Amino acid sequence: MNKRALLLKLAQDVRASYWFIPANMVLFAILLAYGSEWLDHNADILPYQLPETLIDTQVDGARSTLSTIATSVIGVTGVMFSMTMVAVSFAAGNYGPRLIGNFMRNRGNQISLGILISTFVYALLILRAVQDPSETDQIEAFVPQYSMLIAMLGCIIAVFTMIYFVHHVPETINVGNITAGLGQRLETEIKAIIDAEDARDKRREVTYPDRAPDHEITMNAAGYIRTLNYGKVEQLTDRGDWTLRIEQQPGDFVSSFTPVMSVWSRDALSDEDIAELRDCYALGTSKTEHQNVLFLVDELVEVLARALSPGVNDPFTAINCLNWMQNALSVARHHGEGLGEDGAGKHALGPRLTYDTLFERSFLASKPYTDTDELTKAQYEKLVAELKRSQ
Repeated sequence: MNKRALLLKLAQDVRASYWFIPANMVLFAILLAYGSEWLDHNADILPYQLPETLIDTQVDGARSTLSTIATSVIGVTGVMFSMTMVAVSFAAGNYGPRLIGNFMRNRGNQISLGILISTFVYALLILRAVQDPSETDQIEAFVPQYSMLIAMLGCIIAVFTMIYFVHHVPETINVGNITAGLGQRLETEIKAIIDAEDARDKRREVTYPDRAPDHEITMNAAGYIRTLNYGKVEQLTDRGDWTLRIEQQPGDFVSSFTPVMSVWSRDALSDEDIAELRDCYALGTSKTEHQNVLFLVDELVEVLARALSPGVNDPFTAINCLNWMQNALSVARHHGEGLGEDGAGKHALGPRLTYDTLFERSFLASKPYTDTDELTKAQYEKLVAELKRSQ
């Protein structure tokens, strides 16, 4: 049974999660702590020894240093986490809740949190390895000197991470950077769609029988289609006794009874066949930009609409959104062979992105909001005129 669509959805969820990279860095810190402690117990296997000035820390000094590192780092981590929550709340309230995923996926935030937490965990684990002969049955004190050096290095890295993070958070909530990020990803996706179409020898043509479908596949669950395994659908279409038609695409909301796929077949479908067809889809509770380039357009329109709301009244952000929409339409018209009259798609059986659809979801959807502000309206009319001249 095919589960690739579900695995792709899980991969997208993990990528959008705030915990995956920090959790893996913590696991690495644990392994590093045990590895470096073992190295301190077997330091004679090293090809050379470090100078005495670097490995002469005493028990009290080691404990004080590691305790200070652990206490300081976890305190900074709490402040950084609070800053992240404030940034996410600010962005959701001013630019739209659908942008939260962009902040959660931000690698800078994830790695910064991971460095601080893993440094804290490493310092704690090494602290327990410091042993005083007066407290144990050992004859000599044991201070993991090489582990101490690694902890000090981790502390220095944590300091620079804090400096980076203080700079990075304001950058991530800067509305100019937000719109630029959306516009650049939209441009990249449109280019990828056109290139995939140009690389394809010919468009796959499917002739559907002139009758109602023999079977309509439903998901028996409600939600947004997050992932569709087009490759598997193409394989199933190649079966001689099946003709498939995709009824719902990624980004569409389906109920428990919405047909997502129509099937024409000579024989009745078994439960295994129906399960195999359903497994081509994976549902979620919200839309994402994965396999759904128009979601990026919707995000730009949402930022524009909120910028022109009475509570914000920021026409320059709205104009910035219009500029990136115009750039996307120019790319759709002039990159490679362009989208063409019939549109283009990454997959033979996937959705066809057309220039008209892109224009409707961007400029036409924005028009009711731009009409409320003279400055934005003038820019809207100027960009539309430029697009018409470039046709």
